[in-house]
Amino acid sequence: MTGVPPVVEAYGVRLRPFRADDVADLVDGCADPLSQRFVSTMPSPYTEVDARWWVEAGAPAVWAGGGAAYAIADPATDRLLGGAGLSNPVPARRQVDIGYWLRPAARGRGLAAAATRALSEHAFAAGTVRLELHTEAENAASQRVALAAGFRYEGLRRSAGERRDGSRYDLLTWVRLADDPPGPTPRLLPDLPDGVLTDRVVALRPLAPDDVELMYGLHSRPEVVANQAPPVPPTRESIERRCRLAASGWLTGDIARLVIVDVATGEPAGSCGLSYTEVTSGEGSIGYALLPRWRGHGYATRAVRLLAAWAFGPAGFARLTAGTVPENTASHRVLERVGFRREGLQRGRLPGLEGARLDDLTFALLPGDLR
Repeated sequence: MTGVPPVVEAYGVRLRPFRADDVADLVDGCADPLSQRFVSTMPSPYTEVDARWWVEAGAPAVWAGGGAAYAIADPATDRLLGGAGLSNPVPARRQVDIGYWLRPAARGRGLAAAATRALSEHAFAAGTVRLELHTEAENAASQRVALAAGFRYEGLRRSAGERRDGSRYDLLTWVRLADDPPGPTPRLLPDLPDGVLTDRVVALRPLAPDDVELMYGLHSRPEVVANQAPPVPPTRESIERRCRLAASGWLTGDIARLVIVDVATGEPAGSCGLSYTEVTSGEGSIGYALLPRWRGHGYATRAVRLLAAWAFGPAGFARLTAGTVPENTASHRVLERVGFRREGLQRGRLPGLEGARLDDLTFALLPGDLR
């Protein structure tokens, strides 16, 4: 994409070249902590000198190299709201990377998704066939933009990103093809209605980064560890990572992790989760655990029932399974009260300690079985 950069106006945003009067707004957006955190190519600290360099030399160099460097502007005022661009062109594949950032005041209004859609369509019209969009695993907001702009999650690129200090990190890759259908990408695991599931006694909400103490305390308990495969206590680091990446796991369709909350007190009672075991057949698997204080009061049954109803409803699952160790009779009773039926014992299916194997007693639930 060379020559005089064209102005693109669509979906309520304007994409235009950067100008000298954008400098103050460039500093406002690029010096912002969120931009600094997730756009490691930006200078840090970001100053007026950096902004002037970008307008006078950086952006023109991108255009000269076959990419694109656009200012996202308000069509009514032409004031800069953020930036969007194309980089790393691979002519042989007719492929290019796409990226974006927004000033703090412009976030939360769908402008990044609008700009990404507009730039994507402009790139396709110019002959691009494949667009790649890369996000950090913890950047759930950017992943929502990708989905809203019609990109599909394609996989993890290990150590594909580099921080300013030289350390490496993984990137999630999202792809849109020229012939993909228009509109947002349908999600395997949709958001909860109003962000929560509740029967007014218990509530289920998404796991969050600040749930580390709860999750570490719960999943380190001996009786909880004994019902895992293999029965090994988690490290604190693994729990911290689980909490940090919970939002991303939901958006990529890997797993929905939730916290069980007592509605009357607002206190956390446990956790549960839902993941696909086979997407093509619509089969998923659930798991759950409660803190001792809340056991024996029907909370696990209520939580599993809420989760199953959401799975068969908005999430569109056709069948749910739950695997248990044969000795966990309390969990068996929970499943049976919800309507799960025993399907069989799979001998030696799960890893145990020191090379041992554990049996897996499987229960299954169909929509018509839910009580």
